[in-house]
Amino acid sequence: MAEGVDTQIPLVRAGGGVVWRAGANGETEVLVVHRPKYDDWSLPKGKRDAGESDEACALREVEEETGLRCTLGPELASSAYIDRKGRPKEVRWWVMTAVDGAFVATEEVDEVRWLSMGVARALLSYDRDREILDSFVGGS
Repeated sequence: MAEGVDTQIPLVRAGGGVVWRAGANGETEVLVVHRPKYDDWSLPKGKRDAGESDEACALREVEEETGLRCTLGPELASSAYIDRKGRPKEVRWWVMTAVDGAFVATEEVDEVRWLSMGVARALLSYDRDREILDSFVGGS
């Protein structure tokens, strides 16, 4: 066992989505969110509620953060890391397509942007999100 790893800390499970659309010029665009609490740009995701499936979590969290009700597409790679509170966290990701809805700013997410793949990749704050975007590109 690695030194300093507390095996008593439960795994935080989460779900998220790479929400995409065809832009005006036909180029693929993805939706990224700005979280003012952390002043970061990320892909929409969040923690799973008790008794909730990973898929339901991903759809709920994306809707809460973006205002968009989506459909699930293929599952992407997962990401695993230590969160800001020192807990192990695993996020399952899916390709998503918006069905309806509209963004309304909240305390959690104050801005969303539809961006081309290259611009989104450059704006994202975390390598782990860029890796998920790369898995989307590789699978699409």
